Amino acid sequence: MKTAFEIEWQAPPANIVANVAAKGRRLTTLFNQNDRDAMVWHRWDGPAGQPHLILLHGGWGSWTHWIKCIPALAAHTTVLAADIPGMGDSDEIGHPDTIDPVAPLIASGISDLLENDERYDIAGFSFGGVAAAHVAALHGERCRSFTAVGAAGFGPLHNAVAGIKVPDPRLEDDEINAIHARNLDILMLARESSIDPLAIHIHRTNIERGRLRSRRISMSSALVDILPNIEARIGGIWGALDITGNGEATIEKRREILRACQPGCPFDIIENAGHWIMYEAPDAFLDAFIRHLDHHAAV
Repeated sequence: MKTAFEIEWQAPPANIVANVAAKGRRLTTLFNQNDRDAMVWHRWDGPAGQPHLILLHGGWGSWTHWIKCIPALAAHTTVLAADIPGMGDSDEIGHPDTIDPVAPLIASGISDLLENDERYDIAGFSFGGVAAAHVAALHGERCRSFTAVGAAGFGPLHNAVAGIKVPDPRLEDDEINAIHARNLDILMLARESSIDPLAIHIHRTNIERGRLRSRRISMSSALVDILPNIEARIGGIWGALDITGNGEATIEKRREILRACQPGCPFDIIENAGHWIMYEAPDAFLDAFIRHLDHHAAV
């Protein structure tokens, strides 16, 4: 698949993250009335003519959840990947119990970064799917499409994964990394071979910077509830082995929910891939996602 730039994926993990970031620009938008709290974005310019693409990461994550897909997506259009307030490098937002205080900050940031008449596509992974759905509803027809990627917010359909451990920071690095590797195996990735040094580095650094406790929001029905208010085209992509999906039959129920709102909307279930599908199966994910974007452009 065509990419906007090349990355040496065998480099040390911290170098990979820095190199991908360096291919774009780091931007900030301000939120709250004190004009000091900043939301961090990373932008990679792509070909003109397509709506910009907004990417929202999962709970306790950052823009790096999308790292393997950014070079190819930037060959398709301009990409803006956020650090949601309270996570990554963005400033604090406190401890909201619902998505309602969070989504307007993201929507405002998009308005600050794009021209007034620019439309955009948005995709949200896991908790970011809830946020992206609410942003799409807030922006009405300005948002061309919303893609749910292993998204939370489906209430009782969501599997509450048990067994995640928070490592004691006093442990040795190898011990901390081993715990994060186990957590990746439990929650994020379906295949042991996917739990590589880059995955561990990204997961560890994201967890260490996470402050927004997103689990309650993820377990709610906040995405399902907002769907009728979304004017954008919608679609979904899930890994068949996504542990939060609670089995392929239950993932199929998500397809039914989306298609009850928009009959025939694109929905892909990718075999042999877990929750963090964009990392574990980037080529299959990109094939599906770009096909979705092309579908929305043709409607």
